[in-house]
Amino acid sequence: MEFKELPLSEATLKAVEKMGFKEPTPIQEKVIPILLETERDVTGLAQTGTGKTAAFGLPLIDQIDTDSREIQGIVLCPTRELCLQINKEMEQFAKYHKDLNIVPVYGGKDMGSQIRALKMKPQILVATPGRLVDMIKRGLADISKLRYMVLDEADIMLNMGFRDELDFILGESPAERQTLLFSATMPPEVARIASEYMDDPIEVSVGKKNSGTETIEHYYYMVHARDRYNALKRLVDFNPGIYGLVFCRTRSDTQMIADKMLKDGYNVDALHGDMTQQQREYVMKKFREQSLQILVATDIAARGLDVNNLSHVIHYELPDDIESYNHRSGRTGRAGRRGTSCAIVNMKEKYKIRRIEKILGRKILEAPVPLGEDICEQQLMHLIDRVHNVDVDEEQIAPYIGIIEDKLRDLDRGTLLKHFISMEFNRFLSYYGEQEDLKPVKVERDNRSGGRDSKGGKWDRDDRHVRYVHLNLNIGHRDRVSPQHIISLINRSTKGSQVAIGRIDIGPTKSSVQVDAEFADVLEKSLSRAPFGDKRIKVGVQQARSYGSGGGYNGGGRDGGRDGRRGGAPYKKGKGGKGHNRRRFQ
Repeated sequence: MEFKELPLSEATLKAVEKMGFKEPTPIQEKVIPILLETERDVTGLAQTGTGKTAAFGLPLIDQIDTDSREIQGIVLCPTRELCLQINKEMEQFAKYHKDLNIVPVYGGKDMGSQIRALKMKPQILVATPGRLVDMIKRGLADISKLRYMVLDEADIMLNMGFRDELDFILGESPAERQTLLFSATMPPEVARIASEYMDDPIEVSVGKKNSGTETIEHYYYMVHARDRYNALKRLVDFNPGIYGLVFCRTRSDTQMIADKMLKDGYNVDALHGDMTQQQREYVMKKFREQSLQILVATDIAARGLDVNNLSHVIHYELPDDIESYNHRSGRTGRAGRRGTSCAIVNMKEKYKIRRIEKILGRKILEAPVPLGEDICEQQLMHLIDRVHNVDVDEEQIAPYIGIIEDKLRDLDRGTLLKHFISMEFNRFLSYYGEQEDLKPVKVERDNRSGGRDSKGGKWDRDDRHVRYVHLNLNIGHRDRVSPQHIISLINRSTKGSQVAIGRIDIGPTKSSVQVDAEFADVLEKSLSRAPFGDKRIKVGVQQARSYGSGGGYNGGGRDGGRDGRRGGAPYKKGKGGKGHNRRRFQ
């Protein structure tokens, strides 16, 4: 089927043709005739990148009465980026519709310009829930004559906590409106919206509910937590032509990973909610133009990033909400292209992969993290392909050929090739030449400790490698400090992170505690600002003794010293504990 076979107006078909679209996607083919020929409510279930905006946008534009200056249609979406993207597409669809005014209304921008736009009497609003509620309550947006309500990415809106705003907006709009709900998944909260505010909706589903698109290949890479960043670098280096998104859970992690990659020489930037709207738009513009090769982003910030030719999505961390995996992965494999979704997973997260497989209805393949020699080979072949396929401008380089030949005349063909390859390639050879395989080492366990690997390292019960350092504190028995006090101070300082705690030794005026080296800097700064009674804590960091050298955790001794802790599994926040001195804290 072609677009011209759908019952769209000539003006709309002209705009579609101008945009280069000939054949509708499956969701468009199913939804557009229903919206144009009936007044029934519709729920559309389809993945990101399947053309949902045109599915509701084209018929919505065709049905607006341009002689009226009332707000007749609203498209609600979760983020400002998606709001701006939808608004841009809607304006393209409406290019040949005279007197049709579409206005975006979203947070993060001064209200003055949006208030002025509303005074121009638009017929369609593309809005985020919070800002629209504000405009309605101020009397600036009258939706009493609303005919069409579109809820796009409804599951994301509810995940972001917009339930009250949706209830308010839907409650303020006329009951006889036509409601269109589009979502990639159908969790209970979305089903509640459909049940309460829609009248016997027609359900249109492209593919299985909550399933991923077939154009995406899914892999996961099992590593230890400490190797996560190195695994990311290897995946990027193994795919030298990568154009992709790297997803992190938090804003701070997003910025940290982007900064580390930038320092390591990658063409990368970050996208997250702590950035101003101007900064975010600038970064997204660079990424769309492929001035950036990699964008490190949070789930929410990436909503509305309209890029059809992404090669990879890398889950640096799996999302807390398993269903968000679909939204992330759906950024690649769009418009019929193939894409790859890669998840970097540590031992204790493997259960999440099984849950994701149930949602997808397909297997996620485990793949080994690329070896250094494989990465070097990939980079070399990529370099050779670039040289082979480069466009040669004979006229421009002609004046320099003689000079170059003269400079290189003492190098034969074989030597010249070696020099050329080495100049471009030495960085990878030197970096990966001595790098070890990141595949997790099988752990031999015993009943008393977390187990040791073949290299003498220590593993906790969650299969995470732990390297301890000593924190020396200026508080002891005379300050009435106990192991529970020290554990509590560490827990508060790391704000919810699980920190492995080893041996605790308490003396008359000083204490020492073994902690995971990964958290040493954070704890040093935080504890130095934390008072204990009337005393300000002073912290010193000292490397722990080598594994197997003494009592407590590392030595596996029986007692571990006065007021020390016996060897055993590291303490994890949230598990609490009883006892003191030589008793284990579980």
